[in-house]
Amino acid sequence: MLTTMRRAHCRLAAAFCLVLVLTGCASISGVTTSSLDGRNVEHIVAGHGTPAVVFENGLGGRLQWWAEVLPAIAQETTVFAYNRAGTGTSAETSAPRDGDAITEELRRNLRDKGIAPPYVLVGHSLGGLYMQFYARRYPEDVAGLVLVDSTHPEQLKGAGAKDNWPTWLKLMFDVSLSSAASKELAALPATGAAMLALPPLTGKPVVVLSAQKPMSETSELARDANAKRSEIVHLHPGAKQVWVDSGHAIPLEQPEAVIFAIHEVLHSVQAAKSNSLSTVGNEIRQIQK
Repeated sequence: MLTTMRRAHCRLAAAFCLVLVLTGCASISGVTTSSLDGRNVEHIVAGHGTPAVVFENGLGGRLQWWAEVLPAIAQETTVFAYNRAGTGTSAETSAPRDGDAITEELRRNLRDKGIAPPYVLVGHSLGGLYMQFYARRYPEDVAGLVLVDSTHPEQLKGAGAKDNWPTWLKLMFDVSLSSAASKELAALPATGAAMLALPPLTGKPVVVLSAQKPMSETSELARDANAKRSEIVHLHPGAKQVWVDSGHAIPLEQPEAVIFAIHEVLHSVQAAKSNSLSTVGNEIRQIQK
């Protein structure tokens, strides 16, 4: 009879395989490739309006993860999604694969496409860590933040350290990850430390979507991951945490939750802008009296 730990591992393996299948089936019309710094970058720009919503994929994930989300958001405003270097048809690069390098590449991509800040940043898994780093590094570029079962900056510390992973999980990552993704995983602790060294984003709407289904797992590795899943909201003053009836792959399993969260942040940004304009108008009228 399988032990509780082995059952948990089997469920995680099944979920991992399901994600691979769903990723392969997803598609988005309008995806194209352009050159940036002499390197091809696969991306999509759709919709019109501000603030633009910018998507960052998880480890090894492609922009097709957002296939059910992008069209809905593009009806309201500009959207941008892309594949990081070494993923999809985006060419590899010799540049470092830490959060600093990836954030700078994303900013150059946005400028190259004429998409001006401020942005609503949306990141899933490791992409969530990159977006947290971006928001702290360039708060003036950010209108709001949506984290989709995001990686915690200390995800690989404590019981979550890679040395504590079961052998089958290490092998699965080794076999499935590209060279670029493996480098991103290796740089994760440095990215997390760099993020925590920066002051938190304040005064901007932040929604944290967290996967509910993994919370029932009881292995030591799962308990550590779930503690960090619960704690991440506290890294963002004033953030709202929403528990989603989903596994880790929320953009594939429960895309409507992501759409709702982005709409909530967009509406909050627009409301703040309207209030600001109203305040300025009142001040002008007071001066004119």
